[in-house]
Amino acid sequence: MSSTSATELAALMCSRLCHDMLSPVGALSNGLELLADEKDPEMRARCMELLEQSAKISTDKLKFFRLAFGAAGGFGEAVPVEEAQSVIDALVSDAKGVTHNWAISGASLPKPAVKVMLNLSHIALDALIRGGTLDIGAELQGGNVEIVVRASGDRIAFDDNIGRALQGELAPGELSSRTAAAHMIAMLAEEMGGGLQYKKDDTSLVMGAVLPQPEGMIG
Repeated sequence: MSSTSATELAALMCSRLCHDMLSPVGALSNGLELLADEKDPEMRARCMELLEQSAKISTDKLKFFRLAFGAAGGFGEAVPVEEAQSVIDALVSDAKGVTHNWAISGASLPKPAVKVMLNLSHIALDALIRGGTLDIGAELQGGNVEIVVRASGDRIAFDDNIGRALQGELAPGELSSRTAAAHMIAMLAEEMGGGLQYKKDDTSLVMGAVLPQPEGMIG
């Protein structure tokens, strides 16, 4: 895998976070300005609905970033599956025309595996630009955590550079805020002695990971 400095990767991840938060936070600011000037009760009620929606999207994204990008303080070496599910459930509820299914065995997963699963899920959700189905599965098999995420829809929008980042094939100069998360989990998988893979066609995107379970959690 190409070498990327921690500083460069951190800067790209911050850019990604700011990019994703700009729209809902900007909507909050605009909504407050409209509410301050609006006198009609019906329009004020509509403004409040938009503010509540933008606040929810902002909160949902921050909860996702905490687990998918951050240190996820407050958890030990394992994260309860319900915590991971809740952040994806929230993002899917904020999307349009997307349904999703879960197939996860066990009550918890190693923290690195949760990061990989969440980021793959987010990539898959972004690919469903016209709606569709998101399937997420994970299980422990023979000392490994196996993860599969599939997006199925009428159209799949997937940047080939994200695929290259998942395979660790992007040179440092080719990285961007759009590919940084994929590169991060590729580095994480490599550090664990595991790997990522993906397959795409016109109506589906399938991504998977095989990650050795941390020694302290085996058994």
